[in-house]
Formats: sequence, C-alpha cells, structure tokens
Amino acid sequence: MSYEGSHFLGFRHHRVSNVLSRTSGPFLGYVPARTDENPFLRGDSNGRFGKFGGKFVPETLMSCLRDLEDEFNFVLSDHEFQVEFTAALRDYVGRETPLYFAERLTQHYKNIARTTGDGPEIYLKREDLCHGGSHKINNALAQAMIARRLGCSRVVAATGSGQHGVATAAACAKLSLECTVFMGTTDIEKQSSNVLSMKLLGAQVKSVQGTFQDASSEAIRNWVGKLETTYYLPGTVVGPHPSPVMVREFQSVIGKETRRQAKQLWGGKPDVLVACVGSGSNALGLFHEFVRDEDVRLVGVEAAGLGLDSGKHSATLAVGDVGVYHGSMSYLLQDDQGQILRPHSIGVGLEYPGVGPEISFLKESGRAEFCTATDQEAIQACMLLSRLEGIIPALETSHALAILEKLVPTLRDGAKVVVNCSGRGDKDINTLIQRGMPSSLC
Repeated sequence: MSYEGSHFLGFRHHRVSNVLSRTSGPFLGYVPARTDENPFLRGDSNGRFGKFGGKFVPETLMSCLRDLEDEFNFVLSDHEFQVEFTAALRDYVGRETPLYFAERLTQHYKNIARTTGDGPEIYLKREDLCHGGSHKINNALAQAMIARRLGCSRVVAATGSGQHGVATAAACAKLSLECTVFMGTTDIEKQSSNVLSMKLLGAQVKSVQGTFQDASSEAIRNWVGKLETTYYLPGTVVGPHPSPVMVREFQSVIGKETRRQAKQLWGGKPDVLVACVGSGSNALGLFHEFVRDEDVRLVGVEAAGLGLDSGKHSATLAVGDVGVYHGSMSYLLQDDQGQILRPHSIGVGLEYPGVGPEISFLKESGRAEFCTATDQEAIQACMLLSRLEGIIPALETSHALAILEKLVPTLRDGAKVVVNCSGRGDKDINTLIQRGMPSSLC
C-alpha cells in the first residue's frame, strides 16, 4: 500500500491531513522554460500544490504512475517528440487559434454601461476552431503519442460533454490505437451528436449508468485491470500525479499563444482572463502562462446551475470543501459525512464534483478569483454571442461569457479582456431548444 493510501472515493480533509507532512521532494521542472522559485509554478515530486494534489492510489498503481511521470518529463525536452507534436498541432489541430476581437459584443456592453468612453475591449481565444471543436484535442493528441511510446495498444477515456471523447477518438484514429470511451447514460442522451462522431472515428463507446463522474470511475477501473496494454487518457486536470500536471502542460499552449498574440495586437498583455471552470483544463490552459504576471486578473466561472441554494449546481469552489477523490486532494462537493454529491449544470462538461489541485491552490492562495453563472445566464450568453458575432459557443464556454455582464462595467476604458472560447456549441443545439431558446427561433 502506498503511504498516501488507496482512496479513489471522496472523504473529508481531516481524514487525510496526517499524511501531508510525509510528502516531499524536489521540483521536477514541469515547465522547462519556467524554473524559478515562484510558488505558483512549483509542485513537488508527488504533484502537490500546497496541500493539494498527490497520489492517493493503490500500491499496484504507483509503479505505473512513476513510469508515466518519467516518460512525461522525458518528452518535454525530447527533440523528436516535440517536432512531431508541434507539427501535429499546426497541421492536424489547426494551431495557432485566432485571438478574435469581438467588436459587436464589446459595443453591446458599452451600450449597457452607457459609457461615454471607449469601454473595455473583449477578445475571444478561439479554441472552438480546433480540430474536433474544442481545446480537448491539444492534450488528447499529446497523451496518445505518449501512450504509443509506452507500447500501449489501447486507450481508455471518460467524457461528459463528449468533447474529450471526440478528441481522444480522433487522436487514436490518427495514431492507430484502439479506443474505448466511457460515458454516462444521461450524457449520451444529451450529447448524441458527439457519440456518433466518436463511433465514426472508430471508438467503442461504453455507457455507464449516471454522468461523467460515474464514467470516470468506470474508466479508471477498466484501466487498472489492464495496465500492461492500456493507457488511461484523462481530459482534465484531476486525478493522481502526474495526470493534472500533464493535462495542464499540454493545454498551456492556449496561454502561450495568447501572450504572443496580445503583444502583436496591442503591444501588451491582457488585463483580465476569463474561463469557465468545471474541473479546470481550459482555465489552466489559459491562466498558467500568466500566473506570475500579477497585473493580469484571472477569473474562473463555475456553474451555479439552478442556484447555489438549490443544491443543483457544480460550484465546487464556491461551496465545496477539501477532500480526496479519484486519486488526489482538492476542493470537492461533498456532504457532512464526506460522501460525494452529484453535480448539475446545463453545460454537461462542467458536471464534475471537484476541481484540479492547481485550481484549488489558485483559489486558496488568492491568485485567481472565482464566481458563478446559472444555467439561464449561460443560455442567454450563448444566444447573445450567436446573434452578435455569428459564433455559437458551447454551453460550458457560455458560463464564462455570462459573467461579462457583471465584469465589464467594473473595468477601465481600454481594458483588454480575453475569454477562452473553449468549445463550439453545435453539440448543444437540442439542449438549447429544450431549455430556453425562444420559440421564435425554433
């Protein structure tokens, strides 16, 4: 048994606090270009950010995770891997994605504020234009390449909205790997177009009773039973180390491009970065590059669902507590007995009862600020961007857009706001029709 335990299910912080002093180790240099001593960029050998993260897994998985960590650290500086990956990001994924000035959306909020000045400017980082329709392909492709290097012939993954499933299926098709995607029955019904896409790409889609959290548990069980041939490909920044750091690293291309593009467009940095937060992959992808730029505000938007008082939401950082789930310590939605609660959001990709350890650390340290948007606010923001800019955002992304109504009036004239448009919304058309699109548009 590992000293950090075998706990894949959630329990409260006080039950694991005695292990915190027993996890230590040198910084491994996950981001080679950033090896200073800034604590926001440092994680120890057990993948901890402050008290968050770690490896709460059975002893049987420790060797597998160590091998994965060794390979990850190797490919970060391996010329052959980097050349292949960079070419694939360019020619297959379609990077770099535009940093688009949303002129009509900017004018809309200027009119609402009735300002006589120029008002803030709103830009969209167009991850919805990536191959497959979301940012998920950045990580899926890199990890599928690692799976092939490790000699695995089969990849398993779990998906909620289906975006990570589509990305994984596409990457596996490209690299000639067998692919199995686990998906909750509720999500399969809501995201039928993505299910068909996964199957067309050659993936086997296995239904699991429940939602994304249930599918994640089943994918992990399947992986544990077939470690010799199977690679578990996570789509978000949760799970035991090194998974959260790997996903963040491969998504950090979003922020790196944003910095370069901002310099080209207006000769400086963004003033505010905004991203939706389910468990954190697209938010960290944008935020991480700017964490040590303390003059850049980082704003994450969680799903308030039907309202924080309703109990039907996915606002982990707003009302959650610290515990362990799926192999790492972070903020979780749990009851007084430490049992994991079932999350809710109209954006099914946000329906996870926890956030990643690095996101948890950004909250606790105060470096990032977090707020919430309800289902209805997300629907309204989705329709607004569609009508004003001709861009249909995913309902997950729409939560980030929804906060602009409250955020923009507080900003100075000329402030540059970048919203991560993390996915496209054609997968959500049926949900929009059922839940809130005016009948005149149906």
